[in-house]
Amino acid sequence: MASLDDELKSHFIRATDELEWVPLSLTLIEYPQGDILGKLLALISLTPFVILTGFMTLILFRRDLHTIAFFSGVILNEFVNLILKHTIREARPLKRDGIYNEYGMPSTHAQFMWFFTTYAILFICIRLHHNSNSTISERFWRIIIVAACIIVAVLVSYGRIYLQYHSTSQVLCGVLVGVTLGVAWFLITHTILTPLFPLIVSWRVSEYLLLRDTTLIPNVLWFEYTNIRTEVRARSRKLVSMKSQ
Repeated sequence: MASLDDELKSHFIRATDELEWVPLSLTLIEYPQGDILGKLLALISLTPFVILTGFMTLILFRRDLHTIAFFSGVILNEFVNLILKHTIREARPLKRDGIYNEYGMPSTHAQFMWFFTTYAILFICIRLHHNSNSTISERFWRIIIVAACIIVAVLVSYGRIYLQYHSTSQVLCGVLVGVTLGVAWFLITHTILTPLFPLIVSWRVSEYLLLRDTTLIPNVLWFEYTNIRTEVRARSRKLVSMKSQ
């Protein structure tokens, strides 16, 4: 019996040694030791994952159709990037062990960030432009958001070159594809999908999933705040009235 157990253990060890372990290095980013700028750029390059987490959170808790459409464009953008990488098959400037994708043309990070930035800028400048009663503070925050998106996109793109994950041409190609797809997807969403939102929210499945269309509401946060405050006050008055009876 002991010899059988030893034989099984020996077979398991041999089988394990023969396996090729491949790391899923989605968030693994290397930078030169002691390089503060490299470390900062490595941290900034995690921005796409922060944005994806934000999308998932918004979709889960807000159920807004435009957010879902925006996120669908992000997924389409990533799919196009994957096709281009495996079609062009251009190697990265620095070969690394355990990298998630060996091909570097075009840069996934650059394409993602510039798709997101382009779409966000068009959304702010066109979709939110219909609110002529916006205050100075609202306009100020729109400018800040636009500037922040551009700065972060530039830093992420530069970081991919600085950390030698991509060549300059690979990053520029990612920027070009991201901007092009961002413009195209915004036009599709703005001219084709948005007019369909009122119909979509009327479906029974949309009601079951609590999907909503906030296209005609200029400031969703203020709208929700005022409605919740009004509802709380009404319920509070009702509760006080019931207690007094």
